[in-house]
Amino acid sequence: MKKLKNPFARVKEYIFDPSVSLKDRSFILFSILVLIALFAAVPCGLIMREPPVATISTLIGALGFSAYICYTFRSNKIQRAKIVLSVVVVVIFLPAMFFTNGGPTGGAPVWLLLGTIYIGLILDGKLKVIMLILNAIVLTACWIVGYFYGDLVTEYSRGGNYFDSIAALFIVGGIVYTLIAFHLVLYRRDEENKNLRRLFEQTAMALVNAIDAKDKYTHGHAARVAEYSKKIAALSGKSPAECEEIYYVALLHDVGKIGIPETIINKEGKLTDEEYEIIKQHPVLGAQILHSISEYPNLIIGARYHHERYDGKGYPDRLKGEDIPEMARIISVADAYDAMTSKRSYRAPIPQMSVREEIVKGAGSQFDPKYAMLMQHLIDLDTEYDMQEKDSIKELSGKNELNCTLLRDEISDGILLGPNIKKIRLKCEALDPAEDGFMPVLILFDSLDGRYHDTPREIKDLLYYEYAMIRFDGEYENGGSRKIVVEEKKSSVLKDSPGRKYTVYNIEAVKVKDHVLIRIDDPVKTVSVTVALPDSSRYAYIGLTGENTHLYDVSIDTEEQAVDSDYIPRIAEEVSYINVPAGDIPNLQVDGYRTAATLGIPVRDGMKITFHMKSLPTARLVWHCAYLDLFYARDQKTGGEDYREYALIRLDGENWEAVGIAENKLIVSIGEDFEGWDAWRAANKEGYECSVSFKRDDNKIVTTTENLGISIKNTTTVLDNPFEIYVALTGDQCAITNIRITYDGGEA
Repeated sequence: MKKLKNPFARVKEYIFDPSVSLKDRSFILFSILVLIALFAAVPCGLIMREPPVATISTLIGALGFSAYICYTFRSNKIQRAKIVLSVVVVVIFLPAMFFTNGGPTGGAPVWLLLGTIYIGLILDGKLKVIMLILNAIVLTACWIVGYFYGDLVTEYSRGGNYFDSIAALFIVGGIVYTLIAFHLVLYRRDEENKNLRRLFEQTAMALVNAIDAKDKYTHGHAARVAEYSKKIAALSGKSPAECEEIYYVALLHDVGKIGIPETIINKEGKLTDEEYEIIKQHPVLGAQILHSISEYPNLIIGARYHHERYDGKGYPDRLKGEDIPEMARIISVADAYDAMTSKRSYRAPIPQMSVREEIVKGAGSQFDPKYAMLMQHLIDLDTEYDMQEKDSIKELSGKNELNCTLLRDEISDGILLGPNIKKIRLKCEALDPAEDGFMPVLILFDSLDGRYHDTPREIKDLLYYEYAMIRFDGEYENGGSRKIVVEEKKSSVLKDSPGRKYTVYNIEAVKVKDHVLIRIDDPVKTVSVTVALPDSSRYAYIGLTGENTHLYDVSIDTEEQAVDSDYIPRIAEEVSYINVPAGDIPNLQVDGYRTAATLGIPVRDGMKITFHMKSLPTARLVWHCAYLDLFYARDQKTGGEDYREYALIRLDGENWEAVGIAENKLIVSIGEDFEGWDAWRAANKEGYECSVSFKRDDNKIVTTTENLGISIKNTTTVLDNPFEIYVALTGDQCAITNIRITYDGGEA
């Protein structure tokens, strides 16, 4: 009996879940009502002595419809099902009902209303318009054919088919009434929920703002932790409702700081042991504050347990492992990430890649390994470093304006360049009009934290590398770039009003592989500067500065569409580390995290892939190596059409698996010949031969490889049964060459 209750409970929960689209919930309810009507029509047909073909077809349709709806609900493919069933209802079901239920004189006209009802309540957008037009065409065609070719209509009941008409009227009327009543109930309930949610959000934000007002160093911390926690929850397979709940639990995780003295919270420098003990009371205070909110009992979980450690060395209750509530384990890693990437009184933000290393080190000790891995994955995906403290950052990366007396005495934080054009608009005037002239300047550079550095220690620790210094008039100083080309074009029309004391500049900047193009447009001319970088692996930032310059009213926008790969005319040859003979498929150079991949190779039992792997000169981390991507896509491309990733296996022993469509069991063994991670990185720089073997039994794939003392065995069980499963080689800052594919029977 319990097995029967669970599916019904899940359906009921889904239908009344406010986080689910109303159209999706209506679709499930409509489908259930139609199923009831179809199954009820079978005994009715027998009682009314319908032709066997009508009764059998109704039963087959009901069973098929049931199976498809169950599959749709369990696999969460509601959107596809709405399209499929709208076509089936309009093109197949309704015409069949028309011609097997008495045509114009039977109950069919009433049944035909179902199509219009379905389309009106379930579909939206262009699909709704298209299906309404198709429905009108099908209905018109049915009536014309039924009227002129009456022999095609099956008539089986007496008295002008009154019984069938009445039955159809009651069934369709019942469906319409139930759906309309359902919508009204949901509307009232959703409005009540919105009002309650609005009140709760306002109360929560009032508490968060109170914390932010008290702690000048953690402004926006709670909102960022909430956002990161929500992303981690989504990656772990939580439902939208669960992700929303985790968001608010995380939003209030630090509410206990309200009860901590402000002198301790804002103290600059290290806390004394006594002060630290006071700070450690904020989880208990937070739980006490939130305990009275009975409508949201889980709020106290984030407040009380977010400083517990996975190894049991946290506080206040020294819980260990899975004794720590799951929400708190998620919030813990999000909280630590934001703490490290935000500015503190005693340090600047820690570079994201260094933070990633700390999270890797803390997996299994400070953090739940599962959620530490998900946080690492979020960092890997954050190629433009969007996950950082931003609340106090203005267009000049922390400043409202720049006042530069001497060159480089004040420089904005870096603006990251990529294949999407950055558009920067600013006003500039002389800081001291008595001085001769003024000149704004761009610094083109790379560093781990995206900031300009000039001290030897910072340059070394943060890998600061300056490509060039470019004046807005086109003059430049080459730092470490391979080549710089400047073109100047005079404007045919004056673009600014004469007599103004300031100049308006419009800048466009874009990076494609190892080239950067910067266009500086002022009222007199346009200067185009093309810079050939040392390689494609480094990042490129521009920092604003100047000499006797006041910069203000800065706006920065990013175009949504990336430029083509040939957008910047080449001024130097592309830096390549794969100019060697290829194997069975082309060589691959991956300049950044999964920026390139081979075409998918169909996985076969007994298949082996061998290749030469070498990290690029800019690589410095253990995960700068080759990866194996197990996936499905119609076009065999990673990230391609209908892309589904089942596992991402890195040669350093980490893996990433997609929740809900695959199950992975990873076993990593460190052999006696493993000489440590420093030796691992050095060996990757030298390059080595790698071999990966695959065993496949239907939807189960076992991937094994052993390299430099690390043995990896990953068993992937694919749950969604695709047409084909592919493997592609990809990675981060590495060159993969001489790729060979063999099978038990010989060469590919």
